[in-house]
Amino acid sequence: MEDEMKIFFCEDDESLGLLLKEFLETKGYKVDLFFDGEAGIEGFPKSKYDICILDIMMPKKDGFEVAEFIRRDNTDIPIIFLSAKDVTHDRLKGFQIGADDYMTKPFSMEELLLRIEAIMRRINGRKAKSRPYYEIGSFFFDTLNQTLKQGEKIIKLTTKESELLNLLCMYANRTLERDYALDEVWQADKKGAGNDDYKRRSIDVYITKLRKILKSDPSIAIKNVHGKGYRLVTPQGDIPDDQVMKI
Repeated sequence: MEDEMKIFFCEDDESLGLLLKEFLETKGYKVDLFFDGEAGIEGFPKSKYDICILDIMMPKKDGFEVAEFIRRDNTDIPIIFLSAKDVTHDRLKGFQIGADDYMTKPFSMEELLLRIEAIMRRINGRKAKSRPYYEIGSFFFDTLNQTLKQGEKIIKLTTKESELLNLLCMYANRTLERDYALDEVWQADKKGAGNDDYKRRSIDVYITKLRKILKSDPSIAIKNVHGKGYRLVTPQGDIPDDQVMKI
């Protein structure tokens, strides 16, 4: 499924590995599982991943060696280390290599999920940047005037339609987390403050509205990412300057 975030997972405990893989896949992730470090090193270059989860104590190559291999070519991908030992030396070494987090076994699967989500929110938030104008397929989106133009047709968006579309454009071809969008667009809405059900219903309504507006260009779509949020899928283009992003 193209909308799933992809996890690179190395764990030599087959039972634990398969259990975590199944759990994470029920939460909307795609997981490639390797049972030793050597297999992980061979498998990592063959696909594109969003985050790595590495057990430290593995046969052939340990988690530190796998992380060092990954970091030689990719300095940005987040890494979470798993370890049966809560040893300060291992923690320090992990963070020196470039780990984003370190978890000691045993741990709850729900806690691992929350840590993954926190890291990805931080990473996506750091990379995403709002721009005043976007080209979305055949549409020109003016965020300042809250208008969407296609040919000679100009559509005036409401404030929330514009804010939500702006977020989708900021994360074009990536997952916009539903909770993050709710906080960003509805946090100042006094009517909806403290009413999660109201806000959840509202975002679904606005996503439906935006889909209807954009449906005249079949090259773009807003897709649901199961258990996570939404993704604006577009024919990715180049960025011609600092003001207009073509997506």
